[in-house]
Amino acid sequence: MTQYFLGIDIGATKSHALIADETGTAVGFGSTGAGNWETVGWERTRAVFHEITNLALASAGITKSQIAGAGFGIAGYDWPEDLAPHQEVVDSLTLNAPTYLTNDTIIGLVAGATEGWGVVISAGTSNNCRGRAKDGTEAYLTGAGGTFAEHGGAHEVMRKALQAVSLAWSRRGPATRLSKEFVTITGATDVTDLLAGLIRERYQLSAANAPTVFEMAKAGDAVAQGIVQWAGQELASLALGIARQLNFIDIEFEVVLAGSLYKGAGLHAALESALLAAAPGAKFVRLAAPPVVGGTLLGMELANLDIAKIRQKLIKTTNQLITEVNH
Repeated sequence: MTQYFLGIDIGATKSHALIADETGTAVGFGSTGAGNWETVGWERTRAVFHEITNLALASAGITKSQIAGAGFGIAGYDWPEDLAPHQEVVDSLTLNAPTYLTNDTIIGLVAGATEGWGVVISAGTSNNCRGRAKDGTEAYLTGAGGTFAEHGGAHEVMRKALQAVSLAWSRRGPATRLSKEFVTITGATDVTDLLAGLIRERYQLSAANAPTVFEMAKAGDAVAQGIVQWAGQELASLALGIARQLNFIDIEFEVVLAGSLYKGAGLHAALESALLAAAPGAKFVRLAAPPVVGGTLLGMELANLDIAKIRQKLIKTTNQLITEVNH
């Protein structure tokens, strides 16, 4: 009798469900919007879990009773105190199968790492970093960004860039082409108007403008280059904290890079240089699979399947299935 496995990725903007059989063939997929309880509230979170599970089951043409294991990567599951309410939501699905609940960053790691363990550094709008050892032990940071000195995402890069513009304006720091670029982007008359307008909210610059910093760095602006270098070093420090928690420093381990910010010129190189100086066994890989794949692999792990052997086929068939669904 064929076994099927469910993976769930609950996000702050979108949520996915994936069903695959024991060979790694993706057979069902479901998608909907945000499911993070901090954003949408518990009632909507519960509805999202049910909606995408039912969509995936219908897509696969199977019933809940055929699910042999399920892995859940959940945005908003950040601390031990978050387990009980999320477990209650998962239990409401009435799956007659073992389940694995974790933060959504971890399923990106499981999807990207060859054997499902290592460190994942997410750098997008903000940043996050988590890790998983061979025995399944997990390690994490606060995930709260600059509030707790966790830097390296687009939000933090832009904060640093605006500080640099202010330093240049007040002659406390070197001149930077970022000043002119931000004036142009906002439509401000000059840097004085830019800074006053940002303070008084006439103008807005956000994480979405971080690519400008990387463009100026690539064009040779020393200040922008320094910001990119700083961001890479900060991301490396996140990974080092996780590596120390899991005793990875003196062994070889994979570092999965997830998120859009790595498209920025120079960031990967700065991160790699800083991390290798302290953890020479780090091996870098870019996440090239939908994170929900990691949830399904965790479900398979509960059935003692060798996820390292299944992973590549699952990635391939998932991408094919998503393409079919989207067309």
